[in-house]
Amino acid sequence: MQRSATDADVLILGGGLAGLTLAIQLLRNDPELRVAVLERRPHPVREAAHKVGESTVEIGAHYFAEVLGLRAHLDDEQIRKFGFRFFFSDGRGDVDACTELGVSRLLPTPSWQIDRGRFENFLAERARALGADFRDGAVVRAIDMAEPGSEAPHRVGFVHAGVEAELAARWVVDASGRAGLLKRKLGLAESNGHDANAVWWRVEGHVDPNAWSTDPDWLGRCTPPDRWRSTNHMCGPGYWFWLIPLSSGSHSLGIVCDAKMHPLERMNTHERATAWLRERQPRVAAALEAHTLQDFLFLRRFSYGCRQVFSADRWALTGEAGLFLDPFYSPGSDFIAIANTYICDLIARDRAGQEFAPHAAIYQQLYFSFYENTMTLYQDQYPLFGDEQVMPVKVIWDYTFYWALLAPLFFAGRLTDLAMLGRLRGDLATASALNLAMQALLRDWGARNDGAAPPAARLLDQFHIDWFHEMNRALGDRLEDDAFAARVAGNVARMRWLAAEILARVRRDHPGLDGHGLDALLGDGPRSPPSLTPPWYADAA
Repeated sequence: MQRSATDADVLILGGGLAGLTLAIQLLRNDPELRVAVLERRPHPVREAAHKVGESTVEIGAHYFAEVLGLRAHLDDEQIRKFGFRFFFSDGRGDVDACTELGVSRLLPTPSWQIDRGRFENFLAERARALGADFRDGAVVRAIDMAEPGSEAPHRVGFVHAGVEAELAARWVVDASGRAGLLKRKLGLAESNGHDANAVWWRVEGHVDPNAWSTDPDWLGRCTPPDRWRSTNHMCGPGYWFWLIPLSSGSHSLGIVCDAKMHPLERMNTHERATAWLRERQPRVAAALEAHTLQDFLFLRRFSYGCRQVFSADRWALTGEAGLFLDPFYSPGSDFIAIANTYICDLIARDRAGQEFAPHAAIYQQLYFSFYENTMTLYQDQYPLFGDEQVMPVKVIWDYTFYWALLAPLFFAGRLTDLAMLGRLRGDLATASALNLAMQALLRDWGARNDGAAPPAARLLDQFHIDWFHEMNRALGDRLEDDAFAARVAGNVARMRWLAAEILARVRRDHPGLDGHGLDALLGDGPRSPPSLTPPWYADAA
């Protein structure tokens, strides 16, 4: 069947982080592609007080730096992140006497703190330089989707510079964020049962945790003493508070909480949020008094799912237009990277005249599987967040799971390698089952914990867990098929060993505790030497 004439091969609704990175990726892959982007906000946008989602982790950072070729901008114009850092400081002003979890030095694989305004201005310029038809200040008024199975183009009506216009496109991708233009039209919204709220604001100037203490031992724990460059989590039961520095000179702040444990009505204005912070994190509240407020926003039930994201009828959703998890481990840019990679592959197959409908179904199944497995890290886990015995172990487990499978697949460019994914099916299933059982065990452990405080004023230093450090470093390795499959199998074996040690650790205190299926999953196979023996875990025990 002959294709109908179009104004664009791909029309992207939304020119924020997801839409602009998709445009760049598409044009880097195929410079002849006609890509149009409609963005509601006029450009350039404001720096700092623009959007949240500023912290990147390994997949998103690799996507920006290497897949999109933006490493120079990240190094020169953004802030190199000093890892995640967690302070178990609920209700305490003496943060330097609390348990701290983080790294004393940078891990090998980089990530960055992203000033979204600065970055999106740069992305828009880059997309235009590559040939994208980027129209800022464009308001979408109508979306007319072609009939299913038709070769006719999709049509989108919009207003730009006061003039009504229309574009016909073979592919339409919704990257409009929470507006979800196509998602709403097609009725794809879906609840995921994760009831959490968030409030956030930005202040002028950087907030430096090192200013909270004069203790030379505490100040000397990090080399260099750059705690301010971390994504700092101030943790308590049912909530966490973030501090993220921005390269424009501002600091991003936010409270994320379980809706049942901390009602949004207690923090939905800056005055209420400040009063709440004085109660829960008094040292942070005192530090913020010297900083000028730039903006304040809140969001109820920020997490949600979606019934479909990729279609054989030449449409797709990416970023927050599709689904959103939870910001605790900053997975937003990861899932943009994954969705965009699948969308680029589908469009390339269509452009080459290949059958792509089966791939759309498979990629969606994989994408939802990644989403559902990642959701287990957050759902019903917020009551644990103030537990300084359970949470450090959970963080190590969660990151081991992330670096064992999903991150290696992305770094190796194998998300669309269906032969390799088929080969790894057993390892993927084992890892998923281990993680599901472990999350249940962690919840049970936290519920039974007597709350006895472990030794105070300690740094649980992830940098000195040798195998943890090596898993991070190994993400950049380039391996042939057999070596890659062996690496993933070894990572899953590491998960088994770690699960066995955590289960034994928990049962020392709670002998009758249900293993939630871990005993059967672990079996009687060989176990590694103790996996959590660095000095910090001796303290945690």
